[in-house]
Amino acid sequence: MNMRMGWVRLLGAFLMAGAAGFPLTGASQGAASVPESITRAGEHRFTLQHGGLSRDYLVHVPARYRAGTPMPMVLSFHGGGGNMEIQANDRYYGLISHAEQAGYVAVFPNGFSRLRSGKLATWNAGLCCGQARERNVDDVGFVRAVVADVRQRLNIDPDRVFAQGMSNGGMLAYRLACEMADTFAAIAAVAGTDGSPACAPSRPISVLHIHARDDDRVLFNGGSGSASTTHANFVSVPETVAKWARLNGCEAAPRRVLEVPGAWCETRAPCRGGSEVRLCVTETGGHAWPGGRKVLGGQQGSTAIVANDVIWDFFSRR
Repeated sequence: MNMRMGWVRLLGAFLMAGAAGFPLTGASQGAASVPESITRAGEHRFTLQHGGLSRDYLVHVPARYRAGTPMPMVLSFHGGGGNMEIQANDRYYGLISHAEQAGYVAVFPNGFSRLRSGKLATWNAGLCCGQARERNVDDVGFVRAVVADVRQRLNIDPDRVFAQGMSNGGMLAYRLACEMADTFAAIAAVAGTDGSPACAPSRPISVLHIHARDDDRVLFNGGSGSASTTHANFVSVPETVAKWARLNGCEAAPRRVLEVPGAWCETRAPCRGGSEVRLCVTETGGHAWPGGRKVLGGQQGSTAIVANDVIWDFFSRR
């Protein structure tokens, strides 16, 4: 009897320990647990484990979302030294308001940070940046996990998944185009050129690049600007665009598709698989998101174009 009671107590202790390890609402711990569906519009925060690290991301579900109708999804990556809350802050980027207006799910992953708060985070985009690069953090694998996690929580159209980013986040978007072309229909990079260590996309993928000529961090013609904190030898905008025109097999000469005071856009199309490579240049605005504000100092970016509108117009035609 005593031995039997001992086994019962041991089994009870085991079950209690297992119960204590169940994820709280808003947490995902791999394939063993099925993520809960999101049933209401608004902001949601989730944590998942990847590569031995606890990683966070935010999701904004627009009011028009209906579980029975697949919706586009845009992953938006913050700049180096930023975090997901900054990227999701309408004061700087206006992305929450734009997601509501245009009708897509906006996802804001957080880069690698040594701080529990997740601030001062960076992405491993190859050439740049910070501890994410130094530690060779598996950010591509993390993004794959985020996409899979969100798709279990919401009805996402798999053919309309996009990536965009600012600065170091734009550089990560390029790396995702190299390594996750099977997932993304198109990517857009603002003020961040392509420093991917290697690039062999599994299929053609449309690319949009937006850059200011007077960017003082990631110089338009390559190298590190006076305001750069990393002092990396960044790839130039022309070299980045030429690389993707080559990868996508764009044989036609660049064609001007937009010209307004202070900005212009040109496209290289048609390319293989119906893909396109587009470049938009603002004359001023510096290292900032056109139509938004700089995080440091709050100065306005270029007003010649609005990045959110230009990017969504590009994405929505895929």
